Amino acid sequence: MAIEGHFDLHTFAPRDVVGAAEAYLDEARRLGFREVRLIHGRGKGVQRAAVRRMLAARPDVISFADAPAHLGGWGATVVELAPL
Repeated sequence: MAIEGHFDLHTFAPRDVVGAAEAYLDEARRLGFREVRLIHGRGKGVQRAAVRRMLAARPDVISFADAPAHLGGWGATVVELAPL
């Protein structure tokens, strides 16, 4: 998978979303990304909540917040990563 500044989680089964997001963050950080956007969708907020629980537990995540409206709003989360 090509690592870009955003990662769309829609293609993953709900049970795989958190694991896929974690693997993406590991690789993005290894490649030197300091900010990325995880696209989890709006729906009922289940995937958003699961992704944010994972982000809150990671020591390499400095901060995270809703994306700006033009980049998905609350359907995406912008993540600031600590440098290696």
